[in-house]
Amino acid sequence: MSEGQIEGHGGELALAALRAYGIRELFTLSGGHVFPLYDAAHKAGFPIYDVRHEQSAVFAAEAVAKLQRRPGLAVLTAGPGVTNGISGLTSAFFNASPVLVLGGRAPAFRWGSGSLQEIDHIPLVSSITKYAATVPDTASIPGSVQAALTAALTAHRGPAFLDLPLEVLFSSEDVPAPVADPIPVTTADPADIAKAAELLASAARPVIIAGSDVWAGDAIEALTAAAEALQIPVFTNGMGRGALPPGHPLNFAKARRAALNEADVIAVIGTPLDFRLNFGEFDPAQVIHIVDAPSQRATHVQPAVSPAGDLRATLTALADHTGKRADHSEWTAGLRAAEDAGRSRDAAAMAAETDPIKPARVYGELRKVLAPDAVTIGDGGDFVSYAGRYLEPSQPGTWLDPGPYGCLGTGMGYAMGARVTYPDRQICVLMGDGAAGFSLMDAESLARQNLPVVIVVGNNGIWGLEKHPMRAMYGYDVAADLQPGLHYDHVVEALGGAGETVTKANDLEPALTRAFNAGVPYLVNVITDPEDAYPRSSNLA
Repeated sequence: MSEGQIEGHGGELALAALRAYGIRELFTLSGGHVFPLYDAAHKAGFPIYDVRHEQSAVFAAEAVAKLQRRPGLAVLTAGPGVTNGISGLTSAFFNASPVLVLGGRAPAFRWGSGSLQEIDHIPLVSSITKYAATVPDTASIPGSVQAALTAALTAHRGPAFLDLPLEVLFSSEDVPAPVADPIPVTTADPADIAKAAELLASAARPVIIAGSDVWAGDAIEALTAAAEALQIPVFTNGMGRGALPPGHPLNFAKARRAALNEADVIAVIGTPLDFRLNFGEFDPAQVIHIVDAPSQRATHVQPAVSPAGDLRATLTALADHTGKRADHSEWTAGLRAAEDAGRSRDAAAMAAETDPIKPARVYGELRKVLAPDAVTIGDGGDFVSYAGRYLEPSQPGTWLDPGPYGCLGTGMGYAMGARVTYPDRQICVLMGDGAAGFSLMDAESLARQNLPVVIVVGNNGIWGLEKHPMRAMYGYDVAADLQPGLHYDHVVEALGGAGETVTKANDLEPALTRAFNAGVPYLVNVITDPEDAYPRSSNLA
C-alpha cells in the first residue's frame, strides 16, 4: 500500500471517512447487513451504542448533531431497519440536523431475486434528506461519505442517507486516505442586510424572534451583539432558547403575545414562519425573515426583506449598522412590565397546592433542582407544552424538543445522545404518558450501557392534546384514554433502572433529588390532573 492510501473492507473505508468529519460514535440496532461497520469500529475502539428500536438510533444521532453542531451517525440494517428510522430522518430534516444514516442493502448482484430485506430505500428517503444514494462499489465508499456529509453540513443543514449493498460493504479495496471537504458558506446580499438593519433601527416597536438555526450556525454571540447594538427585545424558540441569559435586559419570554400584537417590525431569525409563529402573519407589522440559505425563505407570505446566508455574518453586520436609530427604551420598558406580570402569574401556578398535581407545579419543582447547564429534553404533547412555558434554559444548546415535525418518541434516543455528549451533566427527559409508549423500552439500552438519565412522566391517563379538543368539538371523545395511574416507573425498574410514583405535590422535590442522584435511568411518574389542559389555539391548518 502506497503512502496516502488506506486498505480495508468497506466498513474500514467508511470509518476513515467518517472520522475525517469529526464523527466519534455510532448508534445502531444490530443487523447482519452492516457487520463490517461494526467490525471496523470494534477494532478501532470507536464507540458503538445500540438501541431496541431503530428510531432511537437516529434520534440519538440527531441529539449529538444538535448539541455538538457536528454530524451524528446512525447505522441501520437493510429493509425494516431503514424504514423504522424514517421518522427520525424526517425529524432531522425538519430540524436541519446534520445526521448521516448508513443503511445496509441487499446484494446488488442478486437484485430482483428476493434476497432478505430487499427493498430500494432511496425513493423512500429522497424527499426527507439532502443527499440520498446507493454506493456503487467499494472504492467509492469514502467519496460517497464525503459527498453525503458535505451536503448535510452545508446550510441549510439536514440529514443524508447512504445505503451499501452487501458485497460492496464486505469487499476490500486500496483507496486514497479520505479528508474532509471544505463546507461552502453563502453570504447574504449586503443590500438585504442593510434594509433589514434600517427597518429594525428605525422601528418604534421592533422584536427579534431567534430560533434553532442561530444555535446551529454558531451565531449566539452575534445575535446578542445585534440585539444590544440595536436595543431590540429578543424572544426565542427551539434551540435558540437560552441565547440571552436570564436577567439580560433584552431577554423576554412571558410578554410574547403583547410583543407580537403591538410590534411594528418583527425580525424572525433562523426559524421558519410556520404554525408556531402564526405562519408569519403579523399584520400590520412588517416581517423580516433572516435565514441561512435561500431555500428557507418563506414562500407563503411576503416578508419586507429576507437576507439569506451565514447567520453569524448577517447578525454581525446588523450589529455594525451605523445608521440612525430610534429610541426603543419606552417600548422595552412596557414589555418588561408585561414580562414581570407574566412571571408573577407563572410563579403562582408553579406553587399550586392541588390534588391531583397540576403540571405547572411539576415544573416549579424541577426549576429548583435543575443545574444551569442541564440538558432538558421534551418528548410529549400536552405535558411538554407546559415545559415550554415554565422552563427557561439558562444556556443555549441545552433544550431539545421534537421540533416542528412534532414526532413523539424522540425521548430515549435524545437522552442517549445527550448523555454521550455530556457524561457529567444532568440529563432530564420530560415525557407525556402517551409519548412513553413510543420509546420507553430504550430505558433498557440506557441501563445496560450505563447511561443514567432522569425521566419525568406527566401521567394524566389521556392524550391531552386530543381528548379536550375533541370533547369541545363533538361533545365526546374516542381513542383518547390511557390507563390511569399506570406505573411507568415499574417499567423502568424491570428494564434495569429505578423509579417511583408521586401523587402529592410536596413529594416532588425529594423524588427529583433522588432521581438525579441515582446513577441509573430513573423515572419519576407524576400523577397529574387530567382536566388541566394546556391552553393553546389550533394551528393545524
